[in-house]
Amino acid sequence: MAQVSGDDGVASGFTPTDPFGVWGDSGSPGPFGKGGNGVVGSSKLYTGVAGFSQAEQSRAAGVFGLAPRVGVAGGVSGSTTAPGGKVGVYGTGSNGNALGGVGVVGESDTADGVVGESRSGAGVLGLTGTGPGVIGVSSQNTGLFGISNGTGILAVGGSMAAELIGDVDVTGTLTKGGGGFLIDHPIAPAERYLRHSFVESPDMKNIYDGVATCDDRGEATIELPLWFEALNEDFCYQLTPLGHAAPNLHVASEIKGNRFTIAGGHPLQRVCWQATGIRRDPWARAHRLVVDEPKPDHERGRYRHPEAHGQSDHMAIRHERLAAAREQLAQSSRRAHQSEVD
Repeated sequence: MAQVSGDDGVASGFTPTDPFGVWGDSGSPGPFGKGGNGVVGSSKLYTGVAGFSQAEQSRAAGVFGLAPRVGVAGGVSGSTTAPGGKVGVYGTGSNGNALGGVGVVGESDTADGVVGESRSGAGVLGLTGTGPGVIGVSSQNTGLFGISNGTGILAVGGSMAAELIGDVDVTGTLTKGGGGFLIDHPIAPAERYLRHSFVESPDMKNIYDGVATCDDRGEATIELPLWFEALNEDFCYQLTPLGHAAPNLHVASEIKGNRFTIAGGHPLQRVCWQATGIRRDPWARAHRLVVDEPKPDHERGRYRHPEAHGQSDHMAIRHERLAAAREQLAQSSRRAHQSEVD
């Protein structure tokens, strides 16, 4: 079939150097609206323009667009928005007035639906004024998957950096400024909350306690779980007699065979006991806490919580990341405002 070409009488200044099937030329104005279209395809029942390629190579595409600003643009009927920067593919379902269309949809049966790749910028960037920036949904697998040689997932928030609904499994070390539980208040669950702080220690300490009843000789044997000595070492003890004083109450034999005995109590006296141990399992031995350490050079002079030390947020260790996140949010707001103006 012979090549087909046409123009609207106003030259665009572009002349194809490679072989082509269809070439349409137009120098008229209008990036996405009336005029300015080199090739127009229309269909009542099917696709307006379809492109196919038989070549099995990464540089051969069914449809290829090349331009100084937008390579390929697509929009639903009524959409008028345009990208604010250079983009290879731009999809829009917006006219700045709640048109409600979807900009880009990627689907696949077995491979990735959408792939974003960049050498230095964001692989995938989602910006919004009011809705979620990025949504990851999976019916049977991971909803959001982040992998990096640095930080897998970085979340920066105003009120909260992350909200996790459900169980959380951490295989490594969890480091935090503080923590505790927040539950519906047991006395007024519909009206109030109750908070408690975690019990913390410079050691990987485990705490066990209970109440034992002495026998007729004022003694008792405390049975511990079968895994107790496999998990713990460096034991400490606390004993508190109930009912009346027991000045001779003591640990008669220390932990051995996952048990210890107490003596010096009164017959049938109840005794509160507590035993602590330091973790000795293989993971704990390989990941002992460094209790007091100097900050690395790139963090020295900065703070994890600058406001607690009377410093501005510019002195935060992750200030640059926080500033970049705030700038992305500001860009989203500016784009939304510009769409309303346009």
